[in-house]
Amino acid sequence: MRQDNKLSRMLHVLLHMARHEDVYTSEQIAHMLGTNSAVVRRTLAGLREAGFVTSVKGHHGGWRIAAPLRDISLLDIYRAVGVKQLFAIGGGDAHPECAVEAAVNQALGSVLDEAQQALLARFAEISLQDLSERFERHFAGDNSTEITDCRSAETQK
Repeated sequence: MRQDNKLSRMLHVLLHMARHEDVYTSEQIAHMLGTNSAVVRRTLAGLREAGFVTSVKGHHGGWRIAAPLRDISLLDIYRAVGVKQLFAIGGGDAHPECAVEAAVNQALGSVLDEAQQALLARFAEISLQDLSERFERHFAGDNSTEITDCRSAETQK
């Protein structure tokens, strides 16, 4: 099963936005993420509705971060991008009349619910500022363009 990487991709984009004053066009972000600009606009719309980014229309338009990093948690972004399912595992449904399957599903469901609540609580504790500081500690000394700005030279302003 394919992993849903919307959360990590949007965190990536937001940290780039925070590091650069200029706006990012949907095309630049799409290039950075290896997707198309329609997907970018659709995903960023949720972040805009939540107040985390703003968009400017027109020739010099684009997207920019709209809130201080310390005020945005991983949980905020998780909710804004609308990740549908946190875990890819779940109960079986091959034999709904089977009492053993029902017991397994109940136990598994309970454990997964607990794990999800714990993970979401942890997401609430981590801000984008925390991620930015982690980046600064571990990678900012590297002058590589690939690390400091994923936009290609052709798309940079």
